[in-house]
Amino acid sequence: MKTLRYKNSDPDRIDGLILQTLVRDARTSTAEIARKVGLSAPSVSERIRRLEEAGVITSYTATINPQAFGLELTAWIRIRPMPGQFHKVAKILEKLPAVVECDRITGEDCFIARAHVKSVSELEVLIDEIVPYAMTNTSLVQSSPVKRRLPPIPNIGEDS
Repeated sequence: MKTLRYKNSDPDRIDGLILQTLVRDARTSTAEIARKVGLSAPSVSERIRRLEEAGVITSYTATINPQAFGLELTAWIRIRPMPGQFHKVAKILEKLPAVVECDRITGEDCFIARAHVKSVSELEVLIDEIVPYAMTNTSLVQSSPVKRRLPPIPNIGEDS
């Protein structure tokens, strides 16, 4: 991944405010961001373009509430493939629509996957796809006190 560098400077607090605003709502208009950070819309547009070119902004997305589609349960599944089954398990996870994200991790397990399902029986069917090739340990999400947010990044101060 590229490191964000402008021609003669590093990213600054205004870049941070732009990123915070877009993470909260990717549909925020350039004019609204400009008012918030005290710059002109063309200046903000140029900064956003640079952030995109530097690989800092990789996409724009909408956040969907799975419960609106009847997906009442969210589960984190830790997965430890059987010997020789690592790549097969990765392919299985990639093909399971209920698995919305998956990371390869260190430690005893190799993967941690987040899944949204309608019921415990649907979760059981999902796990049954994996267990011939891996051991699993599943935890159900009760609530999410910390929503997805930016990690601590130098020069990005708190929103004022």
